[in-house]
Amino acid sequence: MTTKEDLYLPAGTAAAGADPVVVTPERAGWTYSSLRVLGLAPGEARVLETGGEELAVLPLAGSCLVEVEAKRFTLAGRASVFDGPSDFAYVPIETEVRISSAGGVEVALPGARATRRLDPAYCPVGEVRVEVRGAGDATRQVHNFLSPDAFPADKLCSVEVLTPPGNFSSYPPHKHDREDPETGEAVLEEIYYFRFAGEGGHGLFRVYAAEGDFDVTEVMRDGDVFLVPRGYHGPSVAVPGHTMYFLNVLAGPAPERTMCYCDDPTQHWIRERWAEEVPDPRLPIGQPG
Repeated sequence: MTTKEDLYLPAGTAAAGADPVVVTPERAGWTYSSLRVLGLAPGEARVLETGGEELAVLPLAGSCLVEVEAKRFTLAGRASVFDGPSDFAYVPIETEVRISSAGGVEVALPGARATRRLDPAYCPVGEVRVEVRGAGDATRQVHNFLSPDAFPADKLCSVEVLTPPGNFSSYPPHKHDREDPETGEAVLEEIYYFRFAGEGGHGLFRVYAAEGDFDVTEVMRDGDVFLVPRGYHGPSVAVPGHTMYFLNVLAGPAPERTMCYCDDPTQHWIRERWAEEVPDPRLPIGQPG
């Protein structure tokens, strides 16, 4: 039976050495999706072997240099995840990558077990599609930096979501845990990595099984991780006074990348209501200049 302890990783519990988050497929108990978050002090460098995983190098705060094979990508990054999207680098399987930073950087490495080898690549921030999704109190901002239609990869999908104080994301609740040709739903393993603006920032997150065998609602705080192997997930709720950020990492067995989902049928109606509402005027946040 799935329990909270299987899914919820409070800040620090997924750490490995100096890295605050290391979620391997083995740690998560699944096959494809992974996430590492690491920090580099000014002048520090880290060399990693990708093995069977493709990675994105995504600055969360600060800038860095990414060297992979014969290529060098200078990532300008951003001041924080609450300052809009960032440029990023794509790193393929079976290679070595060196990440260094003159001024210090916090960087996320969304990853996925893959079989097809692509070339290392760079995406400038100006090419990251920023979407204001939903309406009313369910308005949120999505950075589709590594969604299937935005940037090539073999298995890896990843997006960022910013939710203004008091708003709902991951709504209506949806799932992607079975192959369904009729709806397009696909099997995906998903990681949520949360950050909050302001001291004491927190929010709520719910995941529950369509069959009813588990239903977990948890208070999420800065640096927490939630694993979603199956079931409906949502809403994610930002408490008043604190903007919520989360990074999603998704991957699965489908031969073609997809993020297709199926809404909880009891909540699907909310999408129709959005046509009668206006998007939250607080968005978009932190557009690049």
